[in-house]
Amino acid sequence: MTALAPPLSAYLLEHLPRDRGASRHTIDSYAFGFQLLVNFAAKRLGIRPSGLQIEQLDAQLILDFLDHVEVDRSNTARTRNARLAAIRSFFRFLEYRVPACLDLAMQVQALPFKRVEEGLVDYLTRAELQAVLDAPDRRTRSGLRDRAMLHVAYACGLRVSELTGLQLCDVGAPTLDAIHVLGKGRRERVLPLWKETQTVLRDWLRVRPASNDAAVFLNARGEAMGRHGFASRLAAHIKTAQRSAPSLGRKRVTPHVLRHTCAIHTLEATGDVRRVALWLGHACVTSTEIYLRIDPSEKLDMLDAGVPPQIKRGTFNGVSDRLLAMLEASRAR
Repeated sequence: MTALAPPLSAYLLEHLPRDRGASRHTIDSYAFGFQLLVNFAAKRLGIRPSGLQIEQLDAQLILDFLDHVEVDRSNTARTRNARLAAIRSFFRFLEYRVPACLDLAMQVQALPFKRVEEGLVDYLTRAELQAVLDAPDRRTRSGLRDRAMLHVAYACGLRVSELTGLQLCDVGAPTLDAIHVLGKGRRERVLPLWKETQTVLRDWLRVRPASNDAAVFLNARGEAMGRHGFASRLAAHIKTAQRSAPSLGRKRVTPHVLRHTCAIHTLEATGDVRRVALWLGHACVTSTEIYLRIDPSEKLDMLDAGVPPQIKRGTFNGVSDRLLAMLEASRAR
């Protein structure tokens, strides 16, 4: 039997950041997933979490844990798949470090991901977006900060981790004409800022308190704004924005919806999915094609450009049957 704690610590604290170059967000997500798994396994087996052995995390226990994630914790199938991805990655790590667990590692890696429906992504209309951008109180420092966060998140189509990870050195001071973004998969990109975005960002930097933290956006404690902090501020402003845009009450607006909104509006303006992919920092245009299913303009262009097919029923007169002749001759022999 092999204790779970030492290799799991090496995986999270050394392998992911050093060997895989994983982001802090990825490491936090994986660590939380294993926290849930360890607590579930310890309760199921009636032992202390520190006493867990790798061999006790068999395929059936992991399947039961994934059911627990969906049923008891009311998580989506996507979250279930994210937890399984972390577990499978850990067992790949064990293959050459703990050879005694090779058979178990292969069984766990064979566990399938759950298929999920590829529904249409949510986004805001221009009127709804404007209501959200105007919601923060410009008379307060927190309002100026929130307004700048919302503008930058939308205008640049940032993931929430990219927004909260912005550093002062990433902002093109003093002109504030562009920002440098370190995105998913360690892919870097430089994005220009609209004049309005430059203005609201400059308003925030003018009143930003001095701090040892170099993050652009700070919370009330003077520390870097976290992803949950931004989500909380966005939810508060959505309630305010509903007064002028009641349709927001029928939508679930998360930070990622701002990114989707940027993508849709950019696609409508350019009609080029490749430009949207570059703007969002997608590794492959395939990831961007989800927005083509929403924007009807390209489909209408296809209908206008096309004509009904005028194909007549044809015949195959004169087609050589040499293959059939050869087969017939082969049978005769």
